[in-house]
Amino acid sequence: MNALKKLNLFGGRTLKTGVSVFVTAFICLLFDLPVMFAVITAIVTIENTAADSIKKAMVRFPASAIGALLAASFYGLLGQNALTYALAAMLTIAVCHKLKLDDGILVATLTAIAMIPDFNSHYIVSFFMRLGTTSVGIIVSSLVNFFLLPPDYSKMIYQNIKNLFDEAADILEGSLPRCMNQGGEHARQMQRAYRQLTFQLEKTYQLSQFQREEWKYHRHSTKEMKAFQYAQKKLNMLQQIAYHLGNLQYVQLKENAFTNEEKKLINSIISSMAEILRTPNHEITDDHFLQIEQLDNEFWHWKEEHIEHPTKYRHHFPPQTIIIYEILCLHDVLEELQDVSKDRYQLIQIPS
Repeated sequence: MNALKKLNLFGGRTLKTGVSVFVTAFICLLFDLPVMFAVITAIVTIENTAADSIKKAMVRFPASAIGALLAASFYGLLGQNALTYALAAMLTIAVCHKLKLDDGILVATLTAIAMIPDFNSHYIVSFFMRLGTTSVGIIVSSLVNFFLLPPDYSKMIYQNIKNLFDEAADILEGSLPRCMNQGGEHARQMQRAYRQLTFQLEKTYQLSQFQREEWKYHRHSTKEMKAFQYAQKKLNMLQQIAYHLGNLQYVQLKENAFTNEEKKLINSIISSMAEILRTPNHEITDDHFLQIEQLDNEFWHWKEEHIEHPTKYRHHFPPQTIIIYEILCLHDVLEELQDVSKDRYQLIQIPS
């Protein structure tokens, strides 16, 4: 099974689906039971984690019973016609939703609709038979999901984190030109890149949640837990970095907002920050600290100059001050990131 997985032809979830279908069909054929309902159920009930499989199985069984009962009831009252299908589907969805069995709605509705064409004169017997075969599919898929090829999302999480830091560095390097240009294709590219960053960040948080749930039911080493905890800290800092990068997306500067010396300083700091983000241990150089100190002085200079002209129409923070403030905030996050990564960066080091 692991050999098939290493071929990259089938993913773990695809392999587990195939095994679930095989075992379900084998059991049904062995006991001369209808195969179709059980196999359909087995296909749609494989989940991302063993925890999800167990929790949703507890929901899907009563939901399937509701769907089967409603299908049998409407068949007994109306026979097989279009109205029977419609009422069985609608009421199955409505009742399951009302009873907070939402995770079982798909299986319950499929059970209800698929039962109607195969009812015979003994439709009560058909009801229990169809419910039984659906239960076989749910039980088999849950057991396969729990015991076979337990998913490990950690490598994907660590690779995503590395990629996110690289993407954040690229966006940071493109932020100041975007502010200066005030639009155009470059601005649209930066906005798309930022949206992609936030999307991948949310996806990585979801994978982290899957991994936590998976470890509730499968053993893991202390080293694996330490690496995961370190990755979560980096992920949380990425969230802070994304917040400040987002603020930079909406700042617009006039063409001569900064002097050439100020532009040179800011560009140098941004290039240094991008390099820090891309480096596995996120080490900050002494030159970078000196440049940040100089920028900090510029921040207070801009603020004081702004206060000296109270009669002019103004925002509380002019765009120049916002740019400098966000860069200083990003530096604070980088200092924390360096401190966290100092002795632990090798735990999740990913080859380039």
